[in-house]
Amino acid sequence: MELESANVEKWVDLGTEYGLKILGAIVIWIIGSWIIKKMKKGIASVMTKQNYDESLQKFLLNLIGWVLKILLILTILSQLGVETTSFAAILAAAGLAIGMALQGSLANFAGGVLLMIFKPIKIGDLIEAQGELGVVKEIEIFTTKMVSPTNKEIIIPNGTLSNGNITNYSTEGKLRVDLTIGVSYDADIKQTKEVLMKVLTDNPQVLQDPAPSVNVSELADSSVNFAVRPYATVADYWDVYFGTIEKCKLALDAAGIEIPYPHSVEIHKDA
Repeated sequence: MELESANVEKWVDLGTEYGLKILGAIVIWIIGSWIIKKMKKGIASVMTKQNYDESLQKFLLNLIGWVLKILLILTILSQLGVETTSFAAILAAAGLAIGMALQGSLANFAGGVLLMIFKPIKIGDLIEAQGELGVVKEIEIFTTKMVSPTNKEIIIPNGTLSNGNITNYSTEGKLRVDLTIGVSYDADIKQTKEVLMKVLTDNPQVLQDPAPSVNVSELADSSVNFAVRPYATVADYWDVYFGTIEKCKLALDAAGIEIPYPHSVEIHKDA
């Protein structure tokens, strides 16, 4: 009789002990899940205000959600009396192995995150990076796609892109067109400058702020060279570039100003 009473008391104690642990685990799960939900909502709100890319928002929120849930599960297991040290060590070892195997991909992912957070470039920008020039077509998690002036698709890994130099021609919204026009040494410099400047001021695609400029840049072997510097929007850059060259030639011809070409002199020595 005493033995049966002792067994009953033992089971009651065990039931009470583990029942309280299970109840505590349930409470921790409910409260923890509620906190995770609120945290994700707050982080999403901050990302939206900071204009984070939508794809980046979804990815980061899912990643944060899984990390917080794993921490919550470890807390619950600890509450139930399960040894979590070895479990955490296994997770760390697995994470290290995966990280080593996917080292390049993780670097590209990190680069993509940096590009989307700090936004040194955006879709539609004309940029030069890694020796390539093109318009940004798409910024993905691992790679960035560009379209070259010859309509070729260029794909650059984000890790390489984020760690290298990027020249963004679209940031300021205005580009300077650098041209060199050479005229004969017999030409009047003042008249030539007036003719070239008129070509720039008469072109509606040439911006007046910053103002265009025409200056003597070099006294070359067979010509006086002028630095012709109009400004244009990114969209009008090539129209201004090619159009200015053509219009300068026509204007100089109309003004009777010669555009010289290289000359060669042959010297014959009599026997």
